[in-house]
Amino acid sequence: MAEEIKRRVREQLLAVRDTGGANMFDIHAVQVIANRMGFSELVAFIDQCPTAYCNAIFTGELPWEKEEEADD
Repeated sequence: MAEEIKRRVREQLLAVRDTGGANMFDIHAVQVIANRMGFSELVAFIDQCPTAYCNAIFTGELPWEKEEEADD
């Protein structure tokens, strides 16, 4: 995944969270809000990697952020 897309997914995730419009574990509700906000990258990420999305909600880190820590 390109660095720009990774940055946008993180920003979009935080923007959806900040709306307070859904429990972040309610994947469908998060995608509905993301769609309304025009966040296609986040919607695609959740569609393609639902387990990674849930892990990110649990840990606060997206999968590529964990990879960066392991490289350090």
